[in-house]
Amino acid sequence: MEMSVKKALEEKILVLDGAMGTMIQAYKFEEEDYRGERFKEYAHPLKGNNDLLVLTQP
Repeated sequence: MEMSVKKALEEKILVLDGAMGTMIQAYKFEEEDYRGERFKEYAHPLKGNNDLLVLTQP
């Protein structure tokens, strides 16, 4: 199996999935962390929207 993974890596892009959400929770971000400056005045709660951190905490 190991050799087939190495061979595949040489030939194409592989996608790995893991427990990123759990790792993000360890940072204990608050509402303000999710908002950043860009969404400071947004009318709805954003805490827990981990995808948003790409924009507010790059």
